Amino acid sequence: MCPSSNLQTGAAPSIGEHPIGLLTRLRFRVTVNTDNRLMSGTSMSREFALLAEAFGYDLTDFQWFTVNAMKSSFLPFDQRLALINEVIKPGYA
Repeated sequence: MCPSSNLQTGAAPSIGEHPIGLLTRLRFRVTVNTDNRLMSGTSMSREFALLAEAFGYDLTDFQWFTVNAMKSSFLPFDQRLALINEVIKPGYA
């Protein structure tokens, strides 16, 4: 999901009312993205900061979003698993 972009397009009325909160609570495989970061004037750091402020998310949540993103990538399974275990999880540790 791209919270800043979703606000700009009117898909969500505010960060606090963004459906990412509900979908995360329901344990959907939610990912956080920037969409068009230049048009939205955003970055992954900014998107995570907005979500931390609105929903109280922390590094554990951000790791979950990042692992979800890798699980959903187009890389072969063994490469996804290696990146999750050798890069993402150690990076959040």
